[in-house]
Amino acid sequence: MRLFLAITFLTLFAVAWAADAAPFPAPHQVDIPLASGTLHAQLYKPDGDGPFPVVIGLHGCGGLAGQSEPVQQRYRDWAEQLLEDGNAVLLPDSYGSREVGPQCRVKGKERHVLARRERVADIMASRQWLVQQPWAARNRISLLGWANGASALLWAVRPQLSSRKVEPDFRSAIAFYPDCRISSGLGWSARVPTLLLIGARDDVSSPPACRQMVDGARGRSALARIVVYPGAYHDFDRANLPPHTIAETSDATLPDRGHLGTDPEARADSQKRVAEWLKR
Repeated sequence: MRLFLAITFLTLFAVAWAADAAPFPAPHQVDIPLASGTLHAQLYKPDGDGPFPVVIGLHGCGGLAGQSEPVQQRYRDWAEQLLEDGNAVLLPDSYGSREVGPQCRVKGKERHVLARRERVADIMASRQWLVQQPWAARNRISLLGWANGASALLWAVRPQLSSRKVEPDFRSAIAFYPDCRISSGLGWSARVPTLLLIGARDDVSSPPACRQMVDGARGRSALARIVVYPGAYHDFDRANLPPHTIAETSDATLPDRGHLGTDPEARADSQKRVAEWLKR
């Protein structure tokens, strides 16, 4: 009898808690003017008038949208975590806005959306739009990018772009496993505090190039730090993705080589570091 009562109590408590728990707000599309065309983006915003700190999230080469939803689960997971911490989240759709598909395996004469050009233009247009929104904290707009989006981020925070006068500048930037090989060779540095997170076993991107890039920026850059997670692969922060080799496949949303997979310890640590970096 006591066991029955205990189970009944716990069940009623769980139901009551679930009923009281506020669901995360669904994103809604916003349209941002570009020099040529319109940038579509998905916006997650806390309830209220703000002003809220804002994170501009930059999708990887697989694109932003899922098969039947405007935002893939991996980016929804991050958006929900950022919302819990009081941030608004803006997710520009660099590919869908240009009516092109995933860019992971684009070659030859196929349409390229370049990280250092079009995607940087998307970043700057997003910031310009945000500073005009009354609910956005203009001095707390940060960047968070994955893979190709992280590579675009590295270009966007270079000092050479500071002449594009939209003030104030980004608060900070966080790059998950970008391809650092070009930036490293060009003597990269940053004008805003930048955190780079990558797995030591990432054979899609290049951990040694990222380490060299960050080490080379010391003394002539805003704060730049790198965390290399031992044993972690590309996409280590993505939930419920068993580590695996990318097999022969025609899936255009995947890189054409290497390994992918969740690393629970690296994922948990990166979530903590992202929250701390954004609160600086």
